[in-house]
Amino acid sequence: MLPTVVITNWVHEGALERLKRVAEIIANPERQPWPAPVLEAHLRKADAVVTFMPDRINEEDLRKFPRLKLISCALKGYDNFDITACTRRGITVTIVEDLLTIPSAELAIGLMIGLGRHLLQGDTAVREGKFHGWRPWFYGLGLHGSTVGLIGLGTIGHAIAQRLLGFGSNQIYYDSRKAHSDLEQKLRLRLVPLEELLSQSDFVVLSLPLTLDTKHLINESRLKLMKPSALLINPARGSLADEKAVGAALVERTLGGYAADVFELEDWARVDRPETVDSRILADRNKTLLTPHLGSAVEAFRRQIAERAIENVIEFLEGRRPPGAINAPE
Repeated sequence: MLPTVVITNWVHEGALERLKRVAEIIANPERQPWPAPVLEAHLRKADAVVTFMPDRINEEDLRKFPRLKLISCALKGYDNFDITACTRRGITVTIVEDLLTIPSAELAIGLMIGLGRHLLQGDTAVREGKFHGWRPWFYGLGLHGSTVGLIGLGTIGHAIAQRLLGFGSNQIYYDSRKAHSDLEQKLRLRLVPLEELLSQSDFVVLSLPLTLDTKHLINESRLKLMKPSALLINPARGSLADEKAVGAALVERTLGGYAADVFELEDWARVDRPETVDSRILADRNKTLLTPHLGSAVEAFRRQIAERAIENVIEFLEGRRPPGAINAPE
């Protein structure tokens, strides 16, 4: 009898061909998540599951799925999964390490330009018939000559810094995990303390994973260190920034603007996560640019991510340690 693999979101048929030889597949044919009862019913039969961004599995869930031995995340970030509980219960967890880097970095640059140059407001003005030829309005902040502060210099932070080289920005960075002296000359970066980064930067870009230490790294007190004209860019994880504090800073005009592709409501593992984006952020169309987690929404990359996640499943089912494994189950 073949093991059962559940795939919680749509993947293209070609990605399933090899898997069909080694497993029975229960695959979601839609791009929308299954309703919770449907997903739970399928997972009770599962030996392995391929998960996507809307999914969350904690220890309480694991008790319901005694057959489960592998969670293959079609993701790089895995904060919505209880890795400690999985390890204790003998469940291997795998991720897709590097395929999200390029599209995420591209989107970060897009958010910076879009917010700094008022692209959304300009588009609205043209569509509303307010444009009758050049006028001196919507003057904004460009990348050339601006100081960009990168908080975190992992793979995505590195990719953002690399792409900023062509724009003529002055780049500084802070990383609590380690210095990156090997990259500083190559990418024209300078390591500074966090407080200095916040006070000097025209753009502050978050490029960190979400952990207990990084939750609400940008909070009320740290927002007060930033220039009133500074723009905060969050393409990483919603809960890196305290959205209530950001909303208040926008209203009080102590923050120049906020662009985000991620929001606190998405961080399923947080029991205290808000259900909506702060209303003050949503209401301020002049100083915000908000996108619905488009960082990895590039068709070619999504296909590769699904294929890599499925390869991790095949490796596991054939008795090998998958290359994307991040834990060593007991």
